[in-house]
Amino acid sequence: MKAEPEHQLRLLDLQEIDSTLDRLQHRSRNLPETAEVAQLDARLGELQSSVTEVETELADIAREQRKAESDVEQVRNRAQRDQQRLDSAQVSSHKELESLQSEIASLNERQSELEEIVLEIMERREAAENRRARFNEELESVSAQRDEAEERRSAAVVDLDTEQQSVRDRRARVVAELPEDLLALYTKLRESYAGIGAAALQYGRCQGCKLALSTAELSEIRTAAPDEVLRCEECRRILVRTTESGL
Repeated sequence: MKAEPEHQLRLLDLQEIDSTLDRLQHRSRNLPETAEVAQLDARLGELQSSVTEVETELADIAREQRKAESDVEQVRNRAQRDQQRLDSAQVSSHKELESLQSEIASLNERQSELEEIVLEIMERREAAENRRARFNEELESVSAQRDEAEERRSAAVVDLDTEQQSVRDRRARVVAELPEDLLALYTKLRESYAGIGAAALQYGRCQGCKLALSTAELSEIRTAAPDEVLRCEECRRILVRTTESGL
């Protein structure tokens, strides 16, 4: 293949532009703000799950407390009825009197036990409510952090999109100057060799694979026509001669 030397040199400009676009696209895919938003989203999910769990726990505790308080009320009412019978002097037999007194004592003891249970339930409820408050407080804080990180990510995306569009415009101008066959070869090689389709020959070394050419290879290049499109024998990329080739 043949191409004017100036067109071959423009390939290096195109390669620099394409490499810049590759870097910008890599940055777009790997914005630190994107990772930060993902981490905050994960934490928000954990906190929301924690809030749901503690609310479920609170609902269970509330039912447990209502049941315990109902038990206390039932025992208290029964003890009060027995005490009223005792105080009314309606109990005639000594045996019945002892039985009633024993029952009242037992009910009072049972009431004390149930009231202790209610207190323990209330303590657990207070602890759960405190946990929920902490979770909700952190949820609000993390949500604000997430919104701020999302704003920074959106701003970074806009900046990168603007920069990429500017580089694409430059690329279009360079592409318009190149022969179709040279551009097609460059594009094919770029797809095959890690995004590098053309490289400069600089001081006897290919800047694509970074290997020094042999004396024989350099001798062949010296005698090659200026419009001949050369290829690196090692990496097969287009090898562009420059004033710094060392020929």
